[in-house]
Amino acid sequence: MPPITIAFVSENIEGIGNWQKYINENINSAYILDGIQRMNTLQRASSQNGFEETRKLLLNIIISPTKDMLLYRMITLNNGQKPMTPRHQIEILTQEIFDFSHLKIDIQSEKDRSEQTIRGAFNLGDISKGYLAYLTNNVHNENTKIIGEKMDQILIGRILDSQITDLKIEFKDIIELIDKIASVNEEIKTWLKVSNNLIGFCVGIKVSYETIKLESPESIVEEIRKFEEAFKAINPSKVNLGKYRRELSKYFIEEYNIIKNKSADELVETFAELTL
Repeated sequence: MPPITIAFVSENIEGIGNWQKYINENINSAYILDGIQRMNTLQRASSQNGFEETRKLLLNIIISPTKDMLLYRMITLNNGQKPMTPRHQIEILTQEIFDFSHLKIDIQSEKDRSEQTIRGAFNLGDISKGYLAYLTNNVHNENTKIIGEKMDQILIGRILDSQITDLKIEFKDIIELIDKIASVNEEIKTWLKVSNNLIGFCVGIKVSYETIKLESPESIVEEIRKFEEAFKAINPSKVNLGKYRRELSKYFIEEYNIIKNKSADELVETFAELTL
């Protein structure tokens, strides 16, 4: 049987020291990156007579400093395998690895909503789309004109080319920033709950994180109002509004410092140039 790959996330890899002790003490926090079907087969076989439980099981151990780099490794391992698409991997990782329990905002999956809807909660599916945008550094990751398998290959290529290992801003930092500004201001929360705005935000914030982190909610609201006023000037019959909302919200967040010094009319002119 090929080795099963399990992974751990530790921000202090150099300080682990005794690897065997660390693995044994943290095995309940491990993630199976490759071999889940083999594990299920072994579990079923273990209940059968004649199962040799003393046989050695080969493992590949990965210890990653961040959850984002763990996903990068997960995508790399599964590249070329059909059972799990990159979108599916990201959806699973978003739900299983990220802990949203300490946040002031609520995040619900479709399953949670079917049982009890929390008013004002963010959609986990939108968070996953934001994460995918963050990982690919691209706001356009859904295209029905391209067959699924080819689109998956494109997404994998984008993730592998996005230099995740060099990023200083982790996705958990972005989620915590969203929590910080959305939990205290309903207008910001409403704006970020729009899926296309959230997607643009998750890409653009990689550039302006340090700036927006220091902004007051009141200042951010003023800029959002300016953005929306300028966006209303776009003729909806001439463009794909969803596409341009993703692109322009990314631009808005990415160039936040520049846009702060522009009037709404000047921003309309900028949007006109960007949508040519």
